[in-house]
Amino acid sequence: MNSWKVLVADDDPNVREIIRLYFEKQHISMIEAQDGEEALELVEKEAPDIVILDVMMPKMDGFEACRQILKRFDIPVIMLTAKREEFDRVLGLELGADDYVTKPFSPRELVARIKAIFRRMQRRKLPDEPVAITLEGLSINTERREVLAGEERIVLRPKEFDLLTHLARSPGTVYTREQLLEQVWGYEFIGDIRTVDVHVKKLREKLLPYRNDCIHTVWGVGYKFEVQE
Repeated sequence: MNSWKVLVADDDPNVREIIRLYFEKQHISMIEAQDGEEALELVEKEAPDIVILDVMMPKMDGFEACRQILKRFDIPVIMLTAKREEFDRVLGLELGADDYVTKPFSPRELVARIKAIFRRMQRRKLPDEPVAITLEGLSINTERREVLAGEERIVLRPKEFDLLTHLARSPGTVYTREQLLEQVWGYEFIGDIRTVDVHVKKLREKLLPYRNDCIHTVWGVGYKFEVQE
């Protein structure tokens, strides 16, 4: 039995009730917020293990709540959106959200995404992971979860760090987007592979000031970490 504490912020009480009833069956503790401002307050007060934010909320929308939360806390975030436009999905991911679920959704899918995030977080603690990876002028320390270019620290979001580490462990190996979703995100492919593309884009932007592009696109297949000769 798990002891997860999940904050759900949605201004629709019916949505919160449906999620709460399913969470109870899964033995997941749920904290409820009606808007983004309340969500931000409860993150600080209750220290949840994960935050689920609806995009369209009064006072402070889900995008701004995500931005504010991730400025102050290292915590996984899942976005809920009633819109199917690509802009909403991509914006949430670019702000640092770990995942998104489009309404209408099944509570079972939401719990599957939560479990995937927790499995990935648990894998970070495995003792057989290498402590340091040094490639292409980058030093990746998996114990401290730190990336250095020379002596300068590159600040990455947790998912960006996981993606870089996974690719750098096997330089030259080409991974499909579906493989990266399963191996880095921790679940078999469900939905939009653009999740991977957005995180690769953000990772490249953060690495670019320190070195040329080391994450190469293999057109029609996926991505690889390229070591220059």
